[in-house]
Amino acid sequence: MNSNQDSSNEAISIIDTLSIKLNVDKKWIANVETHEGVLKMDSIISAFKSGNQTTYKTLGNNLSKQTSYIIKHCSMKGEPHDQLHVVLVPMLDEISILKEEEDEQKTQAALHNLEQLVDAYFKFFKIK
Repeated sequence: MNSNQDSSNEAISIIDTLSIKLNVDKKWIANVETHEGVLKMDSIISAFKSGNQTTYKTLGNNLSKQTSYIIKHCSMKGEPHDQLHVVLVPMLDEISILKEEEDEQKTQAALHNLEQLVDAYFKFFKIK
């Protein structure tokens, strides 16, 4: 295996390990506040990658505010809510690493994983 194959396998591993599924080949319906929160998380990550933020800790704190907003305003119920948690719980774990970890390799890995989780959200969820 060449190194490109190794990295592509690694790149999809976090999504592959999620036990999330589509709603009979359709995306799950998320409430507006959840969707807005994840969109803002995506924007915060993009701004950080553009050099607009200085530390992983700041990034983690800003993302944490968005996940708190999502949790506080989530009105989802039943299977869509359960499926959201498959993506949201690992997001919270990665954000904790960004906020608390000093090792730059670990924070870079957490950011990479978080980007994949945000992508997974958009792959499996939409608003009406």
